[in-house]
Amino acid sequence: MSRFSQTLIPPAQRQSAEDLTDALDLSHGDAGAKRSGFLIMLTLAGLIAIAGVLTDSTATVIGAMIIAPLGTPILGIGLGIVTGHLSLVIRSILWVLVGLVIVVALGLVFALFVATPESLASNSQVEGRTSPSLMDLVAALATGFAGGFAMCRKDLSAVLPGVAIAISLVPPLGVVGVCAGQGLWGDALGALVLFLSNVLALVIAGTIVFTLGGYARDPGSSTTANRRRAYIVVTVLTVVITVPLAVNSIVAVALTRWTAAIQAITTDWLADEPGARVYDVTWSGANATVDVTTDDGEVPSISDLQSSLSTAIPGWVGVVVDVGQGNEFVVQ
Repeated sequence: MSRFSQTLIPPAQRQSAEDLTDALDLSHGDAGAKRSGFLIMLTLAGLIAIAGVLTDSTATVIGAMIIAPLGTPILGIGLGIVTGHLSLVIRSILWVLVGLVIVVALGLVFALFVATPESLASNSQVEGRTSPSLMDLVAALATGFAGGFAMCRKDLSAVLPGVAIAISLVPPLGVVGVCAGQGLWGDALGALVLFLSNVLALVIAGTIVFTLGGYARDPGSSTTANRRRAYIVVTVLTVVITVPLAVNSIVAVALTRWTAAIQAITTDWLADEPGARVYDVTWSGANATVDVTTDDGEVPSISDLQSSLSTAIPGWVGVVVDVGQGNEFVVQ
């Protein structure tokens, strides 16, 4: 290990490769007990997460994060890449897929009997997990580094519960199942992208930390494995996940700015109208609806509003003014 690596992972605190493998490989050591424990805790975590999502309870969702064991096989993928053990990588991926199927299936079942599209539309637990951005990926990477160091260093094991809370794995899968069960495929896809980005972030961060820890040069590591190919695959997958997150971030920023502009311009437009009030701007794709009220249900000339908006938002963005009682005025 280099001096820099020894500073990050002091030799006296470094977990042995054997201990690290035992912690992250569900087929190492007492495999039966590890697998049954994984399945039991994953199922319970899934039930808790889904209950928290459906009841819009942040505390319940946090409880599911703490006991969810999905981080183990995900970091196992990173360890398998670093040590050159393809079998560990494959086994760990399969366990992640098993976890995905279990939690999504539970979400589907509960969605059929408990959820409705209307209830999910205003659910903060759903809203917060269906539109991931680049900042979610940044947070997941930082959490992955924390988890990697906590696994490598004996003195940092106490931070693992905090890592489990910081990284969102089981709750997004619960949202995938619940939204898919109600036919909200766009929201389900958004939650799935969040889960996959978190998984990749953990794998990348774990791979870097385990490499710094010198586990690639341990006697038990493969000397013939093609690690470069594995690194290329991870890099490509990272790009594939990063692109939609970047697009989503750009869209979110644009919508925020356009919303503020529409509200401000509409307020100025109604300034001389008695009892006029601008409530909210809601979006459906590229179309914005401005909810307003006036004393008589009438509004000033639409052409004035159209002229003001044309310089603030793109022409392809649709804008409709909703005065209530079925009175809507198309601006652009």
